[in-house]
Amino acid sequence: MNATDALAAAKQAATDGKLSETAVENIERWLTEPRYAEYRDQVADQIADQKWQPLDDAFWTIIPFGTGGRRGRMYPIGSNAINDRTIGESAQGLADYVVDYHKGQKQLSCAIAYDTRHKSRHFAELCAGIMVAAGFKVYFLDDYRATPQLSYAVRYKNCDCGIMVTASHNPPSDNAVKVYWSSGAQVLPPHDKAIIDRVMSCQEIRCVPFDQALADGKVEIVTEEIDQAFLEVTSAQAFSGPRDVKILYSPLHGVGAAAVMPLLAKDGFNDVEVYGPHEERSGDFPNVPGHVSNPENKQVFDAPIEYAKANGFDLIMATDPDCDRLGVAAPLTTDSAGQWGTFSGNQIGALLADFILSKRAAAGTLSSDHYVVKTLVTTELIRRIATAYDVKCIGDLLVGFKFIAATMDENGPEKFVFGTEESHGYLVGQYCRDKDGAVACMLMSELAADLKQRGISMHDHLADLYRQHGFHQEYMISLVMEGSEGMAAMQRLMKAFRETPPASVAGIAVTQIRDYLNSTLTDTASGRQSPLGDPVGNLIILDLDEEGNYVAVRPSGTEPKIKLYVFTKLSTDQSQDLDAAKAKLNARLESLEADMRAFAKDHS
Repeated sequence: MNATDALAAAKQAATDGKLSETAVENIERWLTEPRYAEYRDQVADQIADQKWQPLDDAFWTIIPFGTGGRRGRMYPIGSNAINDRTIGESAQGLADYVVDYHKGQKQLSCAIAYDTRHKSRHFAELCAGIMVAAGFKVYFLDDYRATPQLSYAVRYKNCDCGIMVTASHNPPSDNAVKVYWSSGAQVLPPHDKAIIDRVMSCQEIRCVPFDQALADGKVEIVTEEIDQAFLEVTSAQAFSGPRDVKILYSPLHGVGAAAVMPLLAKDGFNDVEVYGPHEERSGDFPNVPGHVSNPENKQVFDAPIEYAKANGFDLIMATDPDCDRLGVAAPLTTDSAGQWGTFSGNQIGALLADFILSKRAAAGTLSSDHYVVKTLVTTELIRRIATAYDVKCIGDLLVGFKFIAATMDENGPEKFVFGTEESHGYLVGQYCRDKDGAVACMLMSELAADLKQRGISMHDHLADLYRQHGFHQEYMISLVMEGSEGMAAMQRLMKAFRETPPASVAGIAVTQIRDYLNSTLTDTASGRQSPLGDPVGNLIILDLDEEGNYVAVRPSGTEPKIKLYVFTKLSTDQSQDLDAAKAKLNARLESLEADMRAFAKDHS
């Protein structure tokens, strides 16, 4: 089928309701514009085969840059898929912007790394060739490596930018590029908007073959150099203390073992085992439930917990495929053969915050000028712990670790103590500007060993924090809304939260609405609005008529879903009987979730 006939067939499919109008618009570009010429036959062949649903999924929109870069399902063609064209546009847009930004005043360089996902190495080589063609020197990590190592490599090699090929914890069907600025942080305004403008207007993708660039010295392999330097700077974040703890570690089929195992060994942890069924580095993630390697999912710990109970382990840690997130499980008591439980990202953040601050306080290296950082959808327990140590907490940040990184540089990295976000991301130190699963593993191991020596379970230690600072329970609900219909539903739902929000949730009145997109604070009783101030982003928070209880709503920046966050809290007086406090807040969380789901169903 030629391009003219294929376009006519696509338009007829839209008339018949088999393709969306926006898909046809993008298909027409790929069939007629010279920049897509090499894909024209593939598009026409799929139209001839009437693959309407895959075509609509691949073309209904143009895949955007979100909180973590450009991420999505892989498909050989399409503006809304990860493929050579969309990855190539991303690298070309980055290269063009950085070249324009520096105006020929210096020799430019870029660090590139990749993880275990399908086609990650291919996409990394493609990006390297594009950067070389644009005049860059490329520092290439030539094996599966962790995202924080890429962030560190950008800083260590004084690069102007960086590219990490990974889709983090997404399903095996997905891949992505995360784009980094010279700071080692993912790109922020105004650079992100300027880069995407160039990506969207990209006509020609210029690429030098990878092997040629390597032979010419334009690509330099720096894997061993970065490994050694990264090990030195991460191990420097350690605290002294006991190391007698038996650890089971799972890389969830990702890159983590290469970063975590050497670090734990250097820090003195000698009784560490990689969980065998999760050890294989595979983009299929074969031995985790649903083939989704996400340490936020409790189910990924089910099999390791059974193994740990039978073999006397004290702690289980798991990192996601690119090793920038940490999940944790531990026995409920000091008996490792007994019942185990996992921790939420907020709970891990609270445990680490208290551990780090306590160690720093004991060493006399804390002052009122030091600070911890969290996002707006991360538990306020972090703020209360920081206050107890007379340390500042900066917590008015949008979702995305790049905002934590920016805060570090804005407020002085020398006074930065700890950064955390509810989605299992943590960082200490100044060595990189992204969350680091490896250093989080080290610190969690140190905490576990310290608690074991004191005869306290990690769950009991968390309970003590609740008694001291108030019982906090949080929960995140994901409402998946895929495709063009899903996008429309997401927009309707966000509009409803802004224009016709619920008057109460779980029987508690909504007292005010924080709309961070429109920068307004609305008092629901009077209807009066006042300016909210920074930050500005697509986030809404409904504050309830009980201190510390609120609901946050935002569309994901990297996945087709709306995320609903519910936050509950009881005072310290009410938190002394933890069983009663837990029962009360669990019932409230269930009611909050039910009401939020009902509202979403009615308004999307």
